[in-house]
This record gives sequence, structure tokens and C-alpha cells, in this order.
Amino acid sequence: MNLFKYIVLILSSLAIVGCSDLVEEPVGLLSPVGFFNTTDDIQTAIDGAMTHAINEKFWGRKLSIALMLRSDMVNLQSTQTRRVEQNDFTTLASNGMISEFWLKTYQGISGANLAISGAEDVEVDAADKNPVTAQAYFIRAFYYFHLVRQFGGVPYIDAPIIDADAAGSISRTSASEVYAKIISDLEFAKMWLPDTQPSRAIPAKSAASSYLALVHLTMGNWQAAYDEAKEVIDNAGTYNLALDPDFQTLFNADLIDGSLEPIFALDYNNVEAPNNGYDQIAPMTGIRGDDRNSGGGWSVAVPTLAVYETWPSGDYRRAVSFDEEASIGGELVDFTNFTISGHEHAANQPYIAKYTRFPGPFARGNARATSHNYSMIRYAEVLLIAAEAAVELGNNSDALTYINMVRERARNGGAWQNTGPSDEPADLTGTVTVDDVLEERRFELAFECKRWYDIARRRIGNEAFGPNGLEGEKEFFNDDDYLMPLPGDELERNPNLTQNPGY
Repeated sequence: MNLFKYIVLILSSLAIVGCSDLVEEPVGLLSPVGFFNTTDDIQTAIDGAMTHAINEKFWGRKLSIALMLRSDMVNLQSTQTRRVEQNDFTTLASNGMISEFWLKTYQGISGANLAISGAEDVEVDAADKNPVTAQAYFIRAFYYFHLVRQFGGVPYIDAPIIDADAAGSISRTSASEVYAKIISDLEFAKMWLPDTQPSRAIPAKSAASSYLALVHLTMGNWQAAYDEAKEVIDNAGTYNLALDPDFQTLFNADLIDGSLEPIFALDYNNVEAPNNGYDQIAPMTGIRGDDRNSGGGWSVAVPTLAVYETWPSGDYRRAVSFDEEASIGGELVDFTNFTISGHEHAANQPYIAKYTRFPGPFARGNARATSHNYSMIRYAEVLLIAAEAAVELGNNSDALTYINMVRERARNGGAWQNTGPSDEPADLTGTVTVDDVLEERRFELAFECKRWYDIARRRIGNEAFGPNGLEGEKEFFNDDDYLMPLPGDELERNPNLTQNPGY
């Protein structure tokens, strides 16, 4: 999957009107006249659009960690203000995490727009051009899907902007309109993308259909969500998809390239690219003082003990998802003594293991710039999308089938600690509920930045962050927090933008 990484392009992009006060020449206001002549030129622009997603300011740390902290499964051990705001729901419009991933997201969108616009200049048959251009439609939908779930209505830009004055007068597009455009982009991508690609980091038809299923699930369009997920499931052979026999493989950078489970992934290759084009999730979630990974972790994003204790002990996914012991100062200790490092942020509780255990080669200490492939969507999630939609449609038979397929893989064990088959989790019987599916998603997709979106789309924050929540009560949470504030500096630059309620 080591493709479209670290490409220096003629195209940079804009955060609506720019990323600095140098408004004379806002980045992104470039017109690459004459650049697009072949489908290879379109692909170059698409590759550039996708590189923004692997940046530290997007999935490499800022967005991914914000999504973890806003969930009920990851607590904050750090005292950095912008992280405290995300964790405690005291987020301000000046929050530095938001302003950085907002900018990166729009830079990616700008790159996709440039590819789509440039494709119009390439004079080849649609049958040759559209399968390439469809990648740009997919990645634009991917970026906007994150934005609309975070902020609601956002400025929708679908063409390169070469007029700074016009850029400064853009207003918000309603969330319903943004969703409609996301669906349109994904439907174009589904029509033209091939069944398979040489890498799971390049979107194929299955990626477009899987994201259509997730978008419709988020919108409450149950039949459409079910139909799209079922289409992927029914064509798993054609799309070369399957549940990986070993859950641990999905988080082993040395093995993941051989797995059939990822559908669309962000792929890193242990290179510290310019402009923070690498990931830092492993140290952010790693054990403070651990001898592994050239210096261990930073103990920033750590689950509470309740997250671990409410997980059935016989479920192989718990062993894969948590680090229960570490070597600190040459001494092997279990999680009850992780504070042996002496650091104020160390915690005596199991840590997240998905990103620290098998990071593959990495370019910087503490396992920064790893070789991980981060699955943005994988086959197990498609099964759970189908199960949840089936519940809503009253199709209990299919709901049972799909949720139990995921459970069966979990209880089969795997190579980590030579874990044999277990009785947990047993197949569900009887009537499946939405809560059953959400709980299965909590275990299956733990720490993969899905939980917050589940809480928000199902509006279960009052329960998740109440006194009986996994992290205890979060007293500042209210319904306004289902959306984040638009960055304050964007509102200062553009008076046509309005802020979300409560901020």
C-alpha cells in the first residue's frame, strides 16, 4: 500500500481564504493552466489531495486524537488546554486542534477539486478518464463527510477558487445539502471505480459503496444503508474482501498489507515527510516510560479502567486492543504499576495497544512516523452497518447473521499470545437491538475513532457522559456539543460565516 505518499505538488490549498494573514497571495489560488494533459496528471493531483489525510494535522494526530477524546472510551492524561477542551466539552472556537484539521481538510478538498477540474482538460475517452477521476470524487466526499459530522453545515467548495475576493464571501451550506453532495460524489465514484485496486489505500468500488452505507446510516436512511452494505457483502468475492482470520493482523504494520479486511486505508511508510506528513498516534496512546519503540509513549490518550473492566475477559479483541503490561526501566510490570515511570501523566490502567504493539519500522523515536495502515473503513464495520440497518428495518434474521459473523471471528482467537478459541463472545440469539449493535461496534472498532461519531449520530451523549458513563460524568456536556465550533479565525476572516449554537 505504499502509494501516493509525500508527493510535492504544484497544488496547495486553502482554508477558505488562506492559512495566514498574508492575504495578498493566499495559498491555493493557483491556476495550473496546461498542467493536465494525461490521466497520469489527474492521478498526480489526486495523490496530492490524499496526502493531506496522512498529515499530522489530520489523521496523523490532531483529528484522530480529538475524536478519541470526545468519545466515552478514551480519557486525557495531559493538561494541554486544547486537549482538555476536547475531552471535557469546554471547546472554544480558538481550539488549536480544530483550526489545524479544518485547514488540512479543506486543503485536501482543494486538491480534489483541482483534479476534477483539471480532468476536463484531458482529452481521452470517459472510459479511460473517469475511473481515475472517480478517486477525486471519493476523497472529496471522504473529507466533507468528516466536516459535516463535526460542524454541521460548512462552506461547500466544489471547484478551484482563483479569486480571493470570492473566497472571502463564501457562506455555510446546510448540512442536508452537504450530505446530498457527498452522496452524489460517492455515487459517481461507485459507478466508475474498478472492483479492486492494487492497494487498499486507493479507493475501489467497494470503498464508495461502503461509505455510501455509512453516510446513509448516519442520516437514518435505513433501507439505503442496508442496501449499500448488502451490496458489498454480496460481492465480497468480487471485491476481494473478507474478515481477517486474526484480529491482531489488522493492527500489525508488518502483516496488514496481506489482509483482505481493509476497504479503504490511510497508509504510512515510516518516512518523516515534510510539513508533518506522518503519524504520532502510537506515542500519544503509548505507555509512559515503556522501553519499547525507542522511548515509549507519552500517556496522553488513555482509556479509563472501566473501559477495560466492562469488556468480557475471554474476548480476544480485548487482548489485542489493550496493553496490560510493559517494560519500564527494564522491569516487566503489569498495568497496576505503570506509574513506576514516575511521570505525572502515567496511569495504572491498561493502555491502547492497537498502535504501539506492532508499528513496523518508524522514522522517529517513540514510534513516530510508523508503517501503519489505518483502516478508515473495513469489512467488519460493513457487516455491523448492515446489522444496525436490519434492526431498524425489522429484519432480525439478517441482523443476527451479520453481528454473529463479527463475533465468531473474535472468539476464534489468534496469534497474539497464542490465544486459542474462546466461548466469548457467544453468538447473539433472540431479538437484536440497536444497543446490541452499538455495543458490538464499541468492542470491534475500539479506539479507531468511530465511537464519537456513533454517540453523536445516535444522540446518546447524556447517557455516555452521565454518572454511569465509562469515564464518569462529564458535567459540561450538552446537546450543543454534538457539533464543534467553527474556527474563530475563519469567522474573523469571513463575516459571512456563522457560528454553531452554544459557542
